[in-house]
Amino acid sequence: MEHRYPISAAIVGVCLVLGLGLLGQQIGSAAIAFKQLERSVKVKGLSEQEVQANIVIWPIEFSAANNQLEGLYQGLDKQTEMITAFLLLNGITAAEITVSSPAITDKSAQQYGNTGAAPFRFTALQTVTVYSNNIDGVRAVMGKLSQLGKQGIVFTGGGYQARTEYLFTQLNDIKPKMIEQATRKAREVAEKFAADSQSQLGKIKRAAQGQFSINARDNNNPHIKKVRVVATIEYYLSD
Repeated sequence: MEHRYPISAAIVGVCLVLGLGLLGQQIGSAAIAFKQLERSVKVKGLSEQEVQANIVIWPIEFSAANNQLEGLYQGLDKQTEMITAFLLLNGITAAEITVSSPAITDKSAQQYGNTGAAPFRFTALQTVTVYSNNIDGVRAVMGKLSQLGKQGIVFTGGGYQARTEYLFTQLNDIKPKMIEQATRKAREVAEKFAADSQSQLGKIKRAAQGQFSINARDNNNPHIKKVRVVATIEYYLSD
């Protein structure tokens, strides 16, 4: 009976050593497999689309001058009526036209700058704004605005606040298709890389969608927009 305990202990020790060895081998194999699984490639896919703006904001800014404040307002009212009538005659609806309050400057109240006598005491800037989704119609009217200039209306339009804006507000309608296209192009690049490196392309490890950007296609056609998005995708690689 006394000799059985050392033999049992030896058997347990051998089993423990074999078990630890097998466990170590399994852990090593798992570590190698995990390391192979971590091989990946990160690629980018670009999607671009040209669209036409669906809203135009056209500020028509004009100026007037007079030595009498009452005469100045009368002149502004007359020119505003002329511009409004011109727009209505050319297909712009009343609902698309708004008139802002005039900005009046009293030259006699200015105590700085040129001390010479100004030709007119009062000057004013007034803006009639067209807000419409009829892009082609509004652009056609823009080309005829010189007709009012020949009638004595002084258009300014040199400032930033008088710049015509073209907006594209239907991004949600084209988002899914563009994201799909960007993802497909990214996969094409990844597949080419995998083939060149004699690897197999696996599942997506992580993906990120960039922000959509909307810009004018060029300076001469601000009503034509270029929508752009980049998708960044990382794929697993295997042998």
